[in-house]
Amino acid sequence: MNVVSASDRGRLARTLRTGWAAPEGVVAAVGEILAAVRERGDAAVVEYARRFDDPAFDPSHLRVPIPAYERAGDLVAPGIADAFAIAKDRIERFHERQRPADLAYAAEDGSRYGLHRRPLGSIAAYVPGGAGALISSVLMCVLPAKIAGVARAIVLTPPRRDGRLDPGLLFACSLCGVDELYAVGGAQAIAAAAFGTETIAPVEKIVGPGGVWTTEAKRQVFGVCGIDGLAGPSEVLVVADDGANSEYVAGELLAQAEHAGAARLAVVSESRPLLEAVAQLLDTLDVKTLERGHLISDAIERDCCLIHAATRDEVFDLIERFAPAYLCLQVRDASQYVPRIHRAGAIFVGDMTPLACGDYLAGTNHVVPTSGTARFSSGLSLADFMRSFSVVENSLERMQTDAAAIAELAELEGLPQHAATVRMRHDG
Repeated sequence: MNVVSASDRGRLARTLRTGWAAPEGVVAAVGEILAAVRERGDAAVVEYARRFDDPAFDPSHLRVPIPAYERAGDLVAPGIADAFAIAKDRIERFHERQRPADLAYAAEDGSRYGLHRRPLGSIAAYVPGGAGALISSVLMCVLPAKIAGVARAIVLTPPRRDGRLDPGLLFACSLCGVDELYAVGGAQAIAAAAFGTETIAPVEKIVGPGGVWTTEAKRQVFGVCGIDGLAGPSEVLVVADDGANSEYVAGELLAQAEHAGAARLAVVSESRPLLEAVAQLLDTLDVKTLERGHLISDAIERDCCLIHAATRDEVFDLIERFAPAYLCLQVRDASQYVPRIHRAGAIFVGDMTPLACGDYLAGTNHVVPTSGTARFSSGLSLADFMRSFSVVENSLERMQTDAAAIAELAELEGLPQHAATVRMRHDG
């Protein structure tokens, strides 16, 4: 594996590309699925479940009963139950602290202002399946929703080839107080949540990670309901100095590479020896022999880049251009880095904070903006499950004082009836 200079923009074009777009064929196919589910409801959902997931899918298994918590613990090993309990506690602690206060104040003339927040009424959390269910996404999506006060939180996840769901997922749904669970995945799941079917009532917002089909479906239903964002392939940028452990650095690349469709895996360092050590580790390791080795090998060969920066400023410039979903700072003086970083979904500081901590037990949220969208969006938070509205109540003095100016501005924009509503209060 070669080391690339941070100033070589041509060779870095693929690594630093931003924006998310599905292939044209996927866009068209997703549109057909959405239209079918909107028109035919459950029948279309079952048809696609049989085509993509379980050929013998039973329509009566579309809604999956969630076991009571007292019984759910029997579905998983004690160590798994304990780990999920720790994760739940930390996620709740972190997200509870995000609760904003309402705003209320009075101006000098007696006019009153307010900003009020209310929870969404319903949300759907999409939990990817495929090679393995991302069960931790249940906690990341549902717990903040419950803290925000969302009344109805449902989970959508594709069934396995035998038509069943992972027992660990059933346990997670019970632990988090999920209201409804459905064995449906892909674009048809997004369509069902957005438009509703005979079995699945529509929701106000859809959140959670997913593959290209579900992400494109979220893009197409936006406006019918809300979405958290467009989640592209998994990605990581590791910033390392000459004191970093090359095995730790390489480990972060391998960890992200084992996600299906992983892309944009990079290390940037002012230390060329460190980069060469990482390159040697990756070149000598027979990754195809690892579990999920075919995914890791493809991602490392196709999407991994080791970048040498001549100066610290080049490091920061590359971070901002990359706008990573996950940024790992394996440097001595991380406190000097964080204040200068503006574009990242989540940051993991120091040798003792692997990205996997954020995936599972740190308590921060692992649903983060990818494909460079951290330039303008943020990771999932309590705010995603709330709406806000402003309130204003003019005093008589304010209305009398402002009427003429409001009327002039309204007439400037060609809206005479707007002007009339204030003049009648002033002249009357």
